Amino acid sequence: MKRNLILITMLLIAAGCTTQQQIVKVEPQVQEVKKVEQSLKRKVAIARFSNESQYAKGVFYSKENDPMGKQAVDILSAKLASTNKFILLERQDMDKLSEEIKIAGNEGYQNVGADYLIIGSITEFGRKNVTDQNAFSRSKVQTVQAGVNIRLIDVSTGQIIYSEEAKGEAETTNKTVMGLGERADYDATLSDKAISAAISKLVENVINNCMDRPWKSYFLTYDDNGIIISGGKSQGLKVGDNYEVVEKGKSIKNPQTGMMIELPGKTVGKIKIDTIGGDTPQNEFSMVSFTEGGIDKMNLNNYFIKEIKK
Repeated sequence: MKRNLILITMLLIAAGCTTQQQIVKVEPQVQEVKKVEQSLKRKVAIARFSNESQYAKGVFYSKENDPMGKQAVDILSAKLASTNKFILLERQDMDKLSEEIKIAGNEGYQNVGADYLIIGSITEFGRKNVTDQNAFSRSKVQTVQAGVNIRLIDVSTGQIIYSEEAKGEAETTNKTVMGLGERADYDATLSDKAISAAISKLVENVINNCMDRPWKSYFLTYDDNGIIISGGKSQGLKVGDNYEVVEKGKSIKNPQTGMMIELPGKTVGKIKIDTIGGDTPQNEFSMVSFTEGGIDKMNLNNYFIKEIKK
């Protein structure tokens, strides 16, 4: 009798317990983030992020107003912004931005071109429920899987410099004992976590591919009032920094691909940042002076400025 009472007491205590556990599976990154000695920021825009899976595509589905695509854009934008390595430019809601500019009468608005364009899509999306039940307990596992594809395009050439697909998974487990305890409904946050997990695997590669490419700036004016180049504080330029001045190489057409390619240029001088001005990425500038060499001030478009690799 005592043994039965002890057993019943233990089961009653266990019956009041419900366990719920959430797991987000993120595999190791494809590449390891490389250390960047100078955090010169690249201008990046997310052109679109579409939902190419069959999920949530009913009779009233609108490709222009796809919540999953917008959700993916927001997640990717937040992750890129948190790295502090990019100037992110708005492209998804340009119609709303243009409307506000008209209302405000802001005639000084400037369209800024991106160095790199990101095009992405959700290629896979699915969810499943698995229930395991025995004499005393019942467990339910909810799983969401998402596949995401990203392409990174160099705007100056239109060439895809990086393309990859990654998958993310998120799951939650709910367990009840002897039929007692709360039973979990579908967890809608799992969709966010699965998409976020997939994007996380690709962000580091986007960073590395952008930062591996040379940062460039250009001459704006060269006259008696001084030498001014584009770029300033928001892109990581600092007073006292030194940069190389390169004369552009010859442009020729590659008969195999039909694309115009620019041959390597030659270094013709070095400059030093003397003063930084402006308060936004659109109007920032730097006044510089030559420490070595020089250029033809009548043909500023033939030159560009790049960072000195150490």
